Amino acid sequence: MSSRLHVFDAIDNFRDYGDYATAAGTRVRPGRLLRSAHHARASDADLERLKALGLGAVVDLRRPGERRDQPSRRHAGFSAAVIEGGVDDGAEAPHIAFLKTEDLTPASGRRFMEQTYRGLPFDAAHLDVFARYFRTLGETDGAVLIHCAAGKDRTGFLAALTHHLLGVGRDDLIEDYLLTNAAVDLAGRAPAIAKQLHRMTGRVASDEAVVAFLGVEAAYLEAAFAEIAARHGSLDAYLEQAVGVDAALRDRIVGRLSA
Repeated sequence: MSSRLHVFDAIDNFRDYGDYATAAGTRVRPGRLLRSAHHARASDADLERLKALGLGAVVDLRRPGERRDQPSRRHAGFSAAVIEGGVDDGAEAPHIAFLKTEDLTPASGRRFMEQTYRGLPFDAAHLDVFARYFRTLGETDGAVLIHCAAGKDRTGFLAALTHHLLGVGRDDLIEDYLLTNAAVDLAGRAPAIAKQLHRMTGRVASDEAVVAFLGVEAAYLEAAFAEIAARHGSLDAYLEQAVGVDAALRDRIVGRLSA
C-alpha cells in the first residue's frame, strides 16, 4: 500500500494503479497510471508534487457542475491535456441528490451505490470520456491521471476497466479497487462528514451509514460488470462496442504500458 499511495496535503485517495502482473507474464508500468480525488483544494506544495509526476493527461470524470463548484487548481506552466465531458444540465450530481432526499442508512447507501454502478458504464457522457481516455493511453508517453470527486466510483470503475484491458487478474483488480478503504480514513472522517450532512439536509446519519456510503465494496463493481455482461456479453465486447477500443488500440495500449 505504501508504495502505491502518494501522500498529498489536500488531494485525497491519490494512488499509482500500475505495477501489477498481467496474464501475459509482464507487469503494468509503474508511474504511468495514476488516480485520485479532485484537486480543488490542492496546496501549492501539492501542485509542485503533481508537476514532478510528468503528467501527459488529466482525465476529469466529474459533471460540469461539479467542476464549476470545485475547479481544479493547476501549477504554473501546466501543459497536460485535459479530458472532461458531461452534459451541463444544471442538475445536482446524483450522489448529492441522494444525500438530500433518501434515508441515510447503511442499507440505503449500499442500494444506491449498486444502482449507480449498474448505470455508470452506459452513461453517454461517461462513454465519451472513456473513449478519449483510452485513445490517450494509446498515444501519450506521459503519466495519465484519472479522477472524479472522491476518486472511488467513476475513477474506480475506469481503473478496473484499464486493468482488465491490460490483463491484470481479477483478484488484483478488485484489490486495487478496494484500496480506497485503506487510502482514506473513513472511520476517522465519518463524524465530521455526518455533521456536514446534518447541516446540508437537516437529517442525522450514523457514522456507520457515512462509512458505507463513502467507502467501496466489491459488490458495487461486480454490479457494473454483471450489467455489462447482460448487455454486451463480456467486458471485452463492451470495450470494443461501447467504448471503441478495437484490437489495434488495445495492442498500442498494452505495448505502451507493459514492462
